[in-house]
Amino acid sequence: MALSKILFWLSLAVVIYTYIGYPLLLWLLVKLKSISIKEERPPFNTPLPEVTILIAAYNEELYVPIKMKSIEELKWPKERLKLIWVNDGSGDKTAELLKGYPQVRLLEMAKRGGKSAALNFAIPFIDSPIVLLTDANTLIDSEALTKIVEKFEDPLVGSVAGEKRIITSPEEGAAVAGEGLYWRYESAIKELDSKLYSTVGADGGLFAIRRDLLTPIPPDTLLDDFIISMEVVKKGYKIAYCKEAFAMEHASLSIEEEKKRKVRIAAGGVQASWRLRSLLNPFKRPLFAFQFLSHRVLRWSVTPIMLFMLLPLNLYLCAKESSFLYCMALFLQLLFYLIAIIGGLLREKKIAIKSFFIPYYFLFMNLNVIAGFNYLYKKERGEGIWEKAQRSGEKR
Repeated sequence: MALSKILFWLSLAVVIYTYIGYPLLLWLLVKLKSISIKEERPPFNTPLPEVTILIAAYNEELYVPIKMKSIEELKWPKERLKLIWVNDGSGDKTAELLKGYPQVRLLEMAKRGGKSAALNFAIPFIDSPIVLLTDANTLIDSEALTKIVEKFEDPLVGSVAGEKRIITSPEEGAAVAGEGLYWRYESAIKELDSKLYSTVGADGGLFAIRRDLLTPIPPDTLLDDFIISMEVVKKGYKIAYCKEAFAMEHASLSIEEEKKRKVRIAAGGVQASWRLRSLLNPFKRPLFAFQFLSHRVLRWSVTPIMLFMLLPLNLYLCAKESSFLYCMALFLQLLFYLIAIIGGLLREKKIAIKSFFIPYYFLFMNLNVIAGFNYLYKKERGEGIWEKAQRSGEKR
């Protein structure tokens, strides 16, 4: 009986801390830091450095013209910009289209090796001091590169994470609504993390890194963007977050397509947590170890398990003793699951009502983390290839 109570309250505490407690604590710590330490941002006076934009592409013929237009609209001197595309064994017209742009240096992979392998392949060809990594399916804001490079004025900044924004429209339904809400929540935490010390990882849609910190990663890496940016921290640098620099992309075409992404990301998160476990050493980088554990490791490992332990533990405790507290907790849990089920049913009808959809999407994400453990277990060793998820903007 005592053990079941301990597990129940521990699980509840971990779940609340992960999704509510840590963001609130982070906000408080940032407020206290702003009061005690007045940070002045020096004006950007450094001559504009040369920047290489690096893109790995697999069957991106739909996005090549759109992406190139986005890059051409960047407010950055063209003579200070290099552009490398890596064709990762595409079977469509990706390479053919890219050959029509004289400013592109096209690198061809003999066969598909996955994004991590493609990025590794390109590294020896890069000689610019700053490398901007971006996905083929994202649209970069015209001032994003300028805003990102400014952050490198701080010599302790080794990487800069841009903001990811989801292109939404009411008719696109529940998957779009859920992904958009999630990224607004995630972006707020990333910004607070950066203000406290360092953002915990970057998104592949838009981030930059100093060239001398960009090194090859294992080719079976599932979250290449996360590993590449976090390696910067291992080398003694910080990851800055720049919300003024953003890239936009369409949400997944459907909740089923979103599930593909979430399961792979969850599997990649578990993989990354293990490979970056040295960053959890509280004696080496105590503040970042706290951030990494709170923001990522718990969410990718322990918290989902504890979340789904809560209901059976609560049922057991209510059956063993008629405590008002446990009965009320059970009622609230059942109500939450009922609202989530209704949210799922509304999703089937492409109706997204926030009060119903948020519980549904929360459970959806955590179920996919559990599925991610299985995905990682079954994943063939030495392979980092993902099956692409279709986007809502893909109209063929």
